[in-house]
Parts: sequence; C-alpha cells; structure tokens
Amino acid sequence: MLKIVNRIILAIFLILIISGIGIAAESKGQQSFFNSSLHFTTKGMAYWYDKENGGLETHTGLPYLSEKLDCINCHIGSCDVCHKTIEGNKSFYTVKAARNQDVCLSCHKRERTIMKIDSDNKQEDVHFSKGMQCMDCHTARDVHGDGKEYNSMKQTGAIDAKCENCHKTLTETTAHKIHNGRLDCNACHVRHVVSCTNCHFETLINDKKRVDMKLSGWTFLINYNGQVTSGNMQTYVLKDNKTFLIFAPQNSHSVVKEGRKCSDCHGSENAKTAQNGSFVLTWLENGELKQSKGIVPIAEGVEYKFIPFNYINGKWEPFENMIFLGLQYAGYGSPLTKEQLRKLATPMGKE
Repeated sequence: MLKIVNRIILAIFLILIISGIGIAAESKGQQSFFNSSLHFTTKGMAYWYDKENGGLETHTGLPYLSEKLDCINCHIGSCDVCHKTIEGNKSFYTVKAARNQDVCLSCHKRERTIMKIDSDNKQEDVHFSKGMQCMDCHTARDVHGDGKEYNSMKQTGAIDAKCENCHKTLTETTAHKIHNGRLDCNACHVRHVVSCTNCHFETLINDKKRVDMKLSGWTFLINYNGQVTSGNMQTYVLKDNKTFLIFAPQNSHSVVKEGRKCSDCHGSENAKTAQNGSFVLTWLENGELKQSKGIVPIAEGVEYKFIPFNYINGKWEPFENMIFLGLQYAGYGSPLTKEQLRKLATPMGKE
C-alpha cells in the first residue's frame, strides 16, 4: 500500500514539474503588464516634460531619459520596492508590505509634506483622521496598471480612485444644485495644495540633487475633463536667470468634509484681481518671500507674476531680472475661460 501511495505522489510531482516547464516555456520572452504601468514607465513625468507638449525639454534641450538627469530613477524597477519583506535571512513578497502607507509616501513626497503640514496644524484630511490609508481608495490596478500605457494619471481611465466610488449620492445642498456637475468635488473639498517653486534645474544636472521651495495655503482652480477642479503650480529656474511656469490639475490629500463658502471663490479679492489681467503669486517683502493665499483662479489672458530664486552655494538668493520662457498647462488641464473668471469675480446674487 505504501509503495502505491509513493508512486502516486511521484506521479503528481512529475506532472507539476512538466506543467511548470510548459508554463515557463509559454511565458518566456513575455513582459509583465506591470511594465506598462505609470509606476514603472513614469510616463506621467515624461509627458509634461516632452518638447512635443511644450514642456521643459523645449528649453533645456535634454530629453527625459538623458544621463544628465535623474528623472528615470523615480520609477519602480521591480516588485521588491513595494512588496519585498525580509525576515531573518529570507526574503518574500507580501501584500501587507505594499499596504504600508510609508511605502507610498517614500516616493510621493508632496503628499507626505501636506500630511505633515495638516498634522502640525491639527487639521488632518477627513479620511486620514479616520485611519484610512492610500490603498483604501487606490486599487491594485492604480498601482500595477492594466496593460495599457497611459500618458498621465490624469488621462481618462488611468486611475480607479474617485470620490464617487464611496460617496454614491450627493447631499442636497444649494452648492450642489447651483453648480450642477460643473465642479469636481476637489474644487470645494480640497483645503489647500503644496506647490514646488523654484525647482532648480542646474542643481539637478550638476549635483543630481533636487532642491525647491515648497509653498502651501492656496488652491488653484483650473479646467479639467469638463469640470472646474483643484489645481497646482510649479516654477522652474534654469541657467541664465530663465524661468518656467506650470499649472496643472492636482488632487491634494487634504480633504475637508464641509465644502467652501460661496464667498471663498465668488466675488473674492483674488478673483477680482485676476480679472484685472495680472496676478502676483509671490513677492518679496522686507527681504522675505510672501505668497498669495486662498483660492487662486487660473484663467486665460491673465499674467501670473512670481519672484524667482537661484540656489547658490546651498543658499536661496532672489533675483528680479528674469527671462520668462513661458507657461505650460500640464496634466490635461486648461485655463478657466474669461466668462468663467467673470462669474467668479462677481459676488453671489449679483448676476
């Protein structure tokens, strides 16, 4: 009887080996669909940087994959980055490791910054305050991709996470009725965004070091996918005092339960100032950098001004005689129209 059992076990073992060889042969030369994901390709970064889209490459002359840049080093080269777990002298993969929020924040540093700001001010994101983490909203497909190469996380279909997945119905409020789908949830429920300003390109090239000045306390309004949503700005400083400005849609994980007051956007001083054709984002006051706060509309025909800083010998030094290279709308965003800005500059009830 024992011999028969042993023969059966041996037969099963051989079948498994042969099957394994067959599977390996079938998959040989095939590429994991993860290799098409944004986490692997970093196409989101490459897309806005590309000269074909009016990005920084237009002015730097350096392609995204240039050896002089370290941009490609942001990508996730293997499953190890998120899933690897070590116990003793053994390594293995676990889902638990990938669900650790610190793993996400080790790369998504802008979100780490805004979480710290909110925590220090005792005004945490409504979701984080309830103990939620990244993977409670972002699916495995958001992380691993679906086999299709997307240009950006803002491209339709690239990301599953959205407010409506959990918030199936809207509370009957005046704001929801009046806006009637013309606003994305973020436009009213994002508290503020963190902007990376004065990203110093020469330091990136020469020292392979990323330096910038982070500013918060504002949220930009920009058009995206048929709605007005929250946005962000980013300024770059290149050699010879050249500067570059970017506006893009940006979801910030600083979400509030209660939406904004009407007067935060409509009839605000920021909206009125922008309607006059010029808006100052940052300025110097007694040698100190100051910035606008609150809701800042990003609209066509408006000149956006800022004070650039050079990074010299480890110190930031402001300069005024800059050469402005231009403005780019990235992430599938576009400016508010003049009519949209007019409505924003008009106090509620005055139409």
